[in-house]
Amino acid sequence: MEFLYASEVLANGLMAGVMYSLVALGFVLIYKASGVFNYAQGVMALFAAMTLVGIMEGRVPFAHLINAAFGVHVSSFGWTVPGLFAILLTALIMVGLAIAIEKLVLKHLVGQEPIILFMATIGLAWFLEGLGDVMWGADVKVLDVGLPQGISETVETMTDNWLGYGFFIDRLDIWAAVIAAALVAALVGFSQYTKQGRAMRAVADDHQAALSVGISLQFIWIMVWSIAGFVALVAGIMWGTKSGVQFSLSLIALKALPVLMLGGFTSIPGAIVGGLIIGMGEKLFEYFVGSMVGGATENWFAYVLALIFLVFRPQGLFGERIIERV
Repeated sequence: MEFLYASEVLANGLMAGVMYSLVALGFVLIYKASGVFNYAQGVMALFAAMTLVGIMEGRVPFAHLINAAFGVHVSSFGWTVPGLFAILLTALIMVGLAIAIEKLVLKHLVGQEPIILFMATIGLAWFLEGLGDVMWGADVKVLDVGLPQGISETVETMTDNWLGYGFFIDRLDIWAAVIAAALVAALVGFSQYTKQGRAMRAVADDHQAALSVGISLQFIWIMVWSIAGFVALVAGIMWGTKSGVQFSLSLIALKALPVLMLGGFTSIPGAIVGGLIIGMGEKLFEYFVGSMVGGATENWFAYVLALIFLVFRPQGLFGERIIERV
């Protein structure tokens, strides 16, 4: 029976790992195109989720500012928007955000050191968090786009019939796993087998060299930030549905960091494998060891594991080893 309990913990850990991987995918995309860690990816997921809720509920953007400036009391347009149409509108907004980022930030930083780009993403993160607060308010929002939630009776029945013990797996986690697998397959195919994907890798290697062979930095950066925005939207939907849309959602970026250290900053499949290892490892460690050390090991296990990887394999499992000759 102990083995069955551990197997259920393992299964839930794998499902949690998929959720981490959804966030890590956005980081990998930006890193492959610019060579910089995008600190704003977690806030982009938060902003996308807040915008989606605002559109679905028919909220008036900047309602607090409008009310304060004109002495009125508006909060809603008086209608609601279907989930699928709201997702499409939010995706278009994320594309517009990508265009604005390229026009206002990135094009002024061509050829700069990666640390400069990293600092720019920190500023962008704080700006987006404040913008989301002003646009949609700081209250905790409920996000429901129609994804099934609750314990999967199918999985419980199947495992009970096969093993004599029913596993409790959230249906939302199963959907997240399916969506993550589809995203990874699409992104790997895009980056490896399309002209735009090869251009993206060239831009990551050297901005100036890419420009000299006719690659448009403007197009590549808009494309990559748009894709990262869409990935952030998917992650925001999953995490927002699971735990509500609130400002702590932006902190999922911190859990994505050890995922990237394990899988490698330049590998799309590595983001998934790293997430699965982190999710599986932290759940099993908490199950077997947590009671011996006072519990709450899930808060720090991922970072300790990432530190070990940094010592023995700094490029991660699937990352590229960079050799510089001096």
